[in-house]
Formats: sequence, structure tokens, C-alpha cells
Amino acid sequence: MAIASPSTPSFSASLCSSRTESTRFTRFSSVSFTRQVLQPRLSTRRLAVASRLNSSSPSGAGGSVSPDNGGELHEYELFHGFSPQRRRRGSPVFVTLPVDAVDASGQVRRRRAMAQSFRALSAAGVDGVVMEVWWGLVERNEPRVYDWRGYLELVALARRSGLKVRAVMAFHQCGTGPDDPHWIPLPLWALEEIDKDPDLAYSDRFGRRNMEYISLGCDILPVLRGRSPIQAYTDFMRNFRDAFRPFLGVIITGIQVGMGPAGELRYPSCPSQKLTWAWRSRELGEFQCYDKYMLASLNACAREIGMREWGNGGPIGAGNLMHDPEHTEFFRSDNGSWNTPYGAFFLEWYSGMLLLHGERICREAETIFRGTEVHISAKLAGIHWHYSTQSHPSELTAGYYNTSTRDGYLPIARMFGRYGFAICCTGFEMRDVEEKQMNPASSPEGFLRQLLLAARVCDIPLEGENSAASLDDESFQQVLKMWKFYSNGVEKPSFSFNLTRMDKNMFEYQNWARFTRFVRQMSDASIFRAKLGPGGDMNLSSMLDATRLGLAFAYS
Repeated sequence: MAIASPSTPSFSASLCSSRTESTRFTRFSSVSFTRQVLQPRLSTRRLAVASRLNSSSPSGAGGSVSPDNGGELHEYELFHGFSPQRRRRGSPVFVTLPVDAVDASGQVRRRRAMAQSFRALSAAGVDGVVMEVWWGLVERNEPRVYDWRGYLELVALARRSGLKVRAVMAFHQCGTGPDDPHWIPLPLWALEEIDKDPDLAYSDRFGRRNMEYISLGCDILPVLRGRSPIQAYTDFMRNFRDAFRPFLGVIITGIQVGMGPAGELRYPSCPSQKLTWAWRSRELGEFQCYDKYMLASLNACAREIGMREWGNGGPIGAGNLMHDPEHTEFFRSDNGSWNTPYGAFFLEWYSGMLLLHGERICREAETIFRGTEVHISAKLAGIHWHYSTQSHPSELTAGYYNTSTRDGYLPIARMFGRYGFAICCTGFEMRDVEEKQMNPASSPEGFLRQLLLAARVCDIPLEGENSAASLDDESFQQVLKMWKFYSNGVEKPSFSFNLTRMDKNMFEYQNWARFTRFVRQMSDASIFRAKLGPGGDMNLSSMLDATRLGLAFAYS
């Protein structure tokens, strides 16, 4: 049974987590997605990019990438966001590229299909693409040796197609293992350090290690060959900025900074590959506080408030993954330990460590990209399968101290707002009426409304995403519904949507028709027209006919 003391002094995570760090508070300025992104004088000159990479790169990746289009921007580039004449009245739509858009050797995969896809997206009125930039590919073999070639090529292709780019700084693992076709591990040199010190990986109470993301417990310790994880992420972002500087604010208009598993600011309480169906099994998740670095922090905080016995590990009585929360001592509604002084201490420390991790990365990213005119965002997880309970166990184990008596998302939104970050969140297509049939405790709409209200209160731009690759009309209508909920009454709402993700199914005739209709609804435009080069207009249906046969099998 968890130890509790009614006379325990109140606890603030800042007492232990951040008192040695100064926090810079900056006023958040509202972001508009409709600003002019290219000065007119750029329309008559070539845009050449020289990327000076580390000369010791084994691939010899130096030289230059020149996305030259013949000396001037084509008409369709001017139409698709590079012209002050273009004004979007609604909200922009982006499409996330395939995970394996760039392979392990740094090359763009399926170049021809990718080029066709980009032109089709441009014709449909899509604003741009979301490009995941994997730490495990770019800095794969040696620290501070970066290979940006494939990503430079994708950005050049987007430019020629009249598309913008949102780049995701992906500091996490992708896939479940070497047998997964989408397997992208952390950098090999970082994995070598984890082999030497397994406590660099998160651990639960059973000693199970999670390798998706380096434990935030060692954020500022020089555990990666003399650098801390925060320093490694900072160096990566700074080198990205330098390599892509001519594109920033022009082609690359957004940077999403990864902060945890699946790029989300959270603990790996449940393996990422299970999050797509965790609501079906109603998993509670496991507290990830058992590596030696997390335990040292917990122990120090418990000693500081004079409650040493509270610092030996996570909560007792949290149950097993498959337990009904009402059958556990910690999560049950009546007299659950989560609602005691001990529970408040632990959960404030646990969520406070996550907030501190996010703040450290926000501070570095804001400094690095300051003056580049890119919008910066971070992603939160849409964990909803215990939202209708009192204790919200699956949110608590993920690091979101959100219960029936406490708003856990407002502090996160305020933190992002201080650094001018937008919030990205998934699950916009999910409906309570469907989810509650399989799990009555689930409420994706309830969760999302709470997060959207926090974003509105803090005047933070919002990026929506879908959690499943569903392209039916009901899903698109649900996205529009949540978009209107966020935008209702807001004078200048800043909302955009990232469709996850581009694959062969997207270009099948019926799916493509539904998607283009959704883009029109998001843009609030009655007519879509794209001038594809000096030859004049190309009808959208003609574009579909010309590409769908090739694209239907290109992503298999």
C-alpha cells in the first residue's frame, strides 16, 4: 500500500527539478499561417543551397544541392504559397511523407513516384508535406557527422512542386525491431553507449527497458561520449539550421521538435506500436521511473521534503497493465492513492520532470531557430482510453498529471506558449460514439476538447493529425468538427492539419476524391486551380488519371 501522510508539506516539482536552471519567459506572439513567405525579388533568381557537412563523413557528403528550376519560379510555385497575391481564408493541409522516404544510405526512395505524388498534392491544393528527419539516419554512425543529402533532395523536390515543408526533428526510434520494414533505431553510436550503460534507457518496475528514446533522467549528464542528450539534440538542430538555412521561412515553414517516444512529449508508458490499439485492451501503462537517473532524482526530492520513504520507486498498488483501474489501490476512484498527499508528491515530480524536459528542448530550439521565420511546434499524445474515469491512469503513467480534479494540459500549453511553440496532437478523426462501444471509459473527443481549450486560453496555434489511416467521409467530417470547435469565436485562429500519411491507398480514386474534397473544405475555397508550369492549367481529374495508376503500386 502506498505510504501517505496527511501532514506532508506541499510539493512543487520545481523545488527539485529546475531550481539550478534559469527559465527565460518570452511573450508568445500569435502565429498566422497566411503570411507572405517569399520576397518578390527572389522570383527572378536561382536558389542554390550549399550544405557543408562534416568533412569526415564516410559518404563524403559535401558539395551542393541546387534545386534549380531554370532561373525563375514557375507560375504554379507562385500560386502555391510563394506569392503575396495568394491568400488562404481557411486552414492549410499538409501530408506526412512515408516513413522510409529516405533510406538508411541517405537516398530518396522511389524518386519518380515521389515527384508524381508531390505534383498531385500540389494540384489538390495541399499546402505542403511533413518530412520526418530521423536522428538515427542523419547522425547514424558517428557523433557530429551529419548526412542531410536525402532530406535536401526532398526539400528541393517540394520547392519545384510548389509545396512547403514541415520538418520533424525525430529523435526517437521508429518500428519494433530489425524485422520491421520501417525500422529506424537510434544512432548506432548512441546505442553503443546504451549497451555500456543500460540505465540510459527508460525502465519500468519489472526492469523492462524501452529503447524508443533516451531517458530524460540523464538529460544534462555527459553520457553520450562527452555530450548530454540535450546537447546532442541541440547540435543536431543547429546543424540542420545551417544546412537548410536558405530554405528556412521560404520552403521550410515549420519545425516540429521531437521530445519523446513517437516524437511526443511523454514517457513510453506503453510501447508506441501498441498505442494504436491500447484503448481496445484498456492498458493502464507503467510508470517509467526505474532507471538509476530517474530514481536518483525521485530520491533527492523525497529527501528534500523529509519523506525519504517516498523516494524508493514508483507507486505501490498501481496494478498490472490489463487491470481495471477500479481494482487497483492507486488508480481506483474511491480512496485511491493518486488522490493522497503521497500521490500528489509522486505525480507532481513525475509530470514535473517531463515538463522540465520539454522546457529544456524548447529553450534550445527557440534560440537556434530564432530569426528564421519558421513556426516551431511540439507534439502531445492523444491518450484517451481512461479519460472518463476519475484518475485517468493511462494519462498519469504517460506523464500527464490530468485527473478529474486537476487540469494536466494547461501547464504544458503555458510552457509551450512561453517559447512560441504550437501544439500538435493526434486523434482528430476519432469519435466518442464509436470508441465507447468498445471501451466505455474512452473519450477521444473529451480529451481533445480539453486540450483545444488549453491551447485557446494560451493563444497557441494548433496542428491536428489523424491517428489512423482512415480516409472515409466520417473521419474527415470529424476533423472539420474539431477544427470548428477550436476556431469558434477566435478572431484569428491558427489551425492546420497534417494528414498521416501518404501511401498507395491515398491515391486510390475514391480516397483521393474524398481527400481533395476535405482540402477544399479546410481552405474554405469554392474552386481549386493550379497552374502547373507555363503550359497553362491542368485539370485536377486529368492529374489524377495521369498519376493514379503509377501511384497505386508505387508505395507497396
